[in-house]
Amino acid sequence: MVVILKKNIIILMIDGGRFDYANKSEFYQSIKEKSICLSQPITYGPHTIAAMHAVFSGTYGVRTGTNSYWSTYQFNKKKFKVISEYFHDEGFYTCADVVNDLVIPKQGLDEFKIHDEINDDLTTNHINYIKRMNQKNMEGQNFFLYLQYSNIHTGIMNEVLKIYNNFSPKYFENKLKNEERYEELFKKSEEYLEKILDKIKELKLDENSVILIMSDHGISTGEKIGERAYGAFCYDYTLRTFAYFLLPDFESIDITQQVRTIDYLPTILEYLEIPLDNNFAKIDGESLLPLFKGEKITEKIAYSETGNPLKEKAPPKTPNTFSVRTSNWKLIYNQHNDTKELYDLVSDPNEKNNLYKQNLEIELKLWKELQKIQTQEI
Repeated sequence: MVVILKKNIIILMIDGGRFDYANKSEFYQSIKEKSICLSQPITYGPHTIAAMHAVFSGTYGVRTGTNSYWSTYQFNKKKFKVISEYFHDEGFYTCADVVNDLVIPKQGLDEFKIHDEINDDLTTNHINYIKRMNQKNMEGQNFFLYLQYSNIHTGIMNEVLKIYNNFSPKYFENKLKNEERYEELFKKSEEYLEKILDKIKELKLDENSVILIMSDHGISTGEKIGERAYGAFCYDYTLRTFAYFLLPDFESIDITQQVRTIDYLPTILEYLEIPLDNNFAKIDGESLLPLFKGEKITEKIAYSETGNPLKEKAPPKTPNTFSVRTSNWKLIYNQHNDTKELYDLVSDPNEKNNLYKQNLEIELKLWKELQKIQTQEI
């Protein structure tokens, strides 16, 4: 029998999971109490394709080529190595179950499965994946498993995207109904996770696995006219996500400083003592392992971008809305109409009071950071 040298990797991705709903959920708080909780992780893209290509590569789409809904096949796989490739090269069995063939890179995956988001029972399906991966583990092979919980997205697709447009008064004038709809969908993610985590514990995979519970982006409940769901703007209700690392040999800790979702790849690799592959381009993310150990690291600027469709039915081919963010401040540049927004996130977390052009020093600093990232001088 092969000796297992590494821990397994299980990523449970809650598509469209909002941080604020997780933060007020008793179930998610029970996960937080036994995990390394990242309470301010910022996604690169407020839609799954750009967001998850950045997570898998540890690099912004401005460099990898996948920066929009339309650019999955522009991902530069010769230049950037993704997480599934790292573990495949280490001899892991690699498997993913996702909602369609565009949402993550396929490189390095032994199994790439697509579920039917309308008809499939994801809880049952994903428990079966876990059972199969456990069998491989018992036979002496490590595994990497990525499971996308897409039912929040499915509900929003059926009840919002197919019914309203980004400017429908009937949607934006009924925020309470929107919140109730989202809360009901979010609660189903709790039921899913509870059963998945129970099975992981029953099989004792929690004792020899890195388990990451994360969201890729949030979803609007009608905060800003012009975005009925996600992918149009760069506000925190879609950019601020959640992440819980369940590590068998680490104490629980709440990390409140801003991090980036591009930091997950180097963090997992360093934890498992797998070096970055110097045959590929340098990544943008940095390991958070020192934070996990209670040490301090310098907070990095978080960059995000998306394509605002405005009144069109489909998003543009390339991004036209950009933001740079710290724990305290955010600058948004709307290229489509050449406007800027500056928000004090401490006193104005809902981003209602635009402080642009008030001669604040932070404005110029963030603008320079945005330009630096966009010209790839990272």
